[in-house]
Amino acid sequence: MAGFKTLDDIGNIDGKRVLVRVDLNVPVADGKVTDATRIERIAPTIAELSGNGAKVILLAHFGRPKDGPSPEFSLEPIAKATAEVLGRPVGFAADCIGDKAASAVAAMGNGDVLLLENTRFYKSEEKNDPDFTEKLAANGDIFVNDAFSAAHRAHSSTEGLAHLLPAFAGRTMQAELDALEKGLGNPARPVVAIVGGAKVSSKIDLLMNLVKKVDALVIGGGMANTFLAARGTDVGKSLCEHDLANTAKQIMIEAAEAGCAVILPVDGVVAREFKAGAASETVAISEVPADAMILDVGEKTVKTVADWIDRAATLVWNGPLGAFEIEPFDRATVAAAKHAAARTKAGKLISVAGGGDTVAALNHAGVADDFTYVSTAGGAFLEWMEGKPLPGVDVLKR
Repeated sequence: MAGFKTLDDIGNIDGKRVLVRVDLNVPVADGKVTDATRIERIAPTIAELSGNGAKVILLAHFGRPKDGPSPEFSLEPIAKATAEVLGRPVGFAADCIGDKAASAVAAMGNGDVLLLENTRFYKSEEKNDPDFTEKLAANGDIFVNDAFSAAHRAHSSTEGLAHLLPAFAGRTMQAELDALEKGLGNPARPVVAIVGGAKVSSKIDLLMNLVKKVDALVIGGGMANTFLAARGTDVGKSLCEHDLANTAKQIMIEAAEAGCAVILPVDGVVAREFKAGAASETVAISEVPADAMILDVGEKTVKTVADWIDRAATLVWNGPLGAFEIEPFDRATVAAAKHAAARTKAGKLISVAGGGDTVAALNHAGVADDFTYVSTAGGAFLEWMEGKPLPGVDVLKR
């Protein structure tokens, strides 16, 4: 990763206080972490720093506290879960600045790990307030950012600290940036993108950027209905943003000018009600009944998607092809995901996927581990796909 400073550039850290921005915004129920994926992702960085004698001080946010400290948004329960994942003690300080943080840091030995309280208990964090940033920096000698998921925000703990301390990308951040470079930055061609989800309105910038960078764009999910309607197809009672017809047309025009093929459904699975096990049938996309909804793409469309995956050297995926949360409307997403995973395992495809629904869909298909890289970053992954600058990443450039 030549463009960014990583742990390979960090030098001797024995006895150094290393502030590590991590993503611990994990799901919690009844005081217990229910999905430790994000903790598992940061474990290699923590282990490497600790193993080289650093005093590892973790900075993180949790939830969206509005009025200062609140027990429901405390990171204390997550310190315990982090210790379980790491297989070693993780200390906890009841503040991220001030005397409580300073005394906890002062008590650390080389190799110790300490989690400071939620940085968003201070409104100054999200304002990237210089005074608050200096108070955070007072507890560290070096800054490591391992939270790509928060890198699209210019906050004190994601961007500000990098101006006050020597700054490096952690291993999770490094893996993410390497994968994104292979996905869109400098990809092997042809590049195929699959974009699904409910609405075009939430992904206009994404689609506008992708048509200039990929060789083919597969559009699925509810947003495909908007494109179909823009071309004059009657989509019945399907979810459709008819007011965005001109936007859809403009995206298709720009795709044509850029030489990007746009692949829309040729058949669909339709039903009269949206519930598990609802009576459904597959029809040609031109024959959607007026009282029915398109809830998945049909087998012919899945075959077309698979053919494009076969042609691709690189696949970038964001969003399901249908309403995958409810059977039988998960079939197309599962089939396409399994096909992409098989090509990846065979060494014939670089596959990069991200976004909350996408991760859930790939897990549902049982193939998340078979993709080249699956990002858990959510908003940051989307903004990267949209071609927007990421402040927490840009500040780590050499």
